[in-house]
Amino acid sequence: MSASTRRLTLIVHIVMSVGWLGAVAAFLVLSMVGLNSEDNSVVRAAFVSMDLLGRYLIVPLSFAALGSGILQSLTTQWGLFRHYWVVTKLVLTIGATALLLLHQYSAVATASNLVMRSENSAASLEVIGLGRQLTLDAILAIVVLVGTTVLSVLKPWGPVRFGRRAGVRYVLVALGVAVLIVAVVHLAGGGLGHHGR
Repeated sequence: MSASTRRLTLIVHIVMSVGWLGAVAAFLVLSMVGLNSEDNSVVRAAFVSMDLLGRYLIVPLSFAALGSGILQSLTTQWGLFRHYWVVTKLVLTIGATALLLLHQYSAVATASNLVMRSENSAASLEVIGLGRQLTLDAILAIVVLVGTTVLSVLKPWGPVRFGRRAGVRYVLVALGVAVLIVAVVHLAGGGLGHHGR
């Protein structure tokens, strides 16, 4: 891949990642407004806007950031599994994208539907509970996205000691643990906003 193409993929990756972070920040603002307003129309508008923002902006940006990041790493000296900071960033991004999908099509969609059906959305305990969870989710997502940005800038930690295979194992083990934790929490009916209510 030519130097100009590599620069272009880097620019695309940065734009998609910054866009993802900005969209999540907007989501956080909407969730706080929806949670704290006593005006039903404001609560409805906030939760419906969160649903639309998630479906049509945050989800596509997360996939674009992930895909462009993988392409970027495969076409540079950093590689996908050669350095711990790249592997860590990959695991965090995949985990954030997976949790985003889980929350978008369960908690966010549920909250949007609840406020549309509720006579008094601002006073609904279920909406308040989901609103708190979505606010916390957005804060955690911002922490993860800022963390991946810091990793990209500082590039801490050295190369993976045992080569490519160790890197692949590291990613698979981390993803397996993350999936297991999410599955156990959801099957137990606790945490993550009690999505299926």
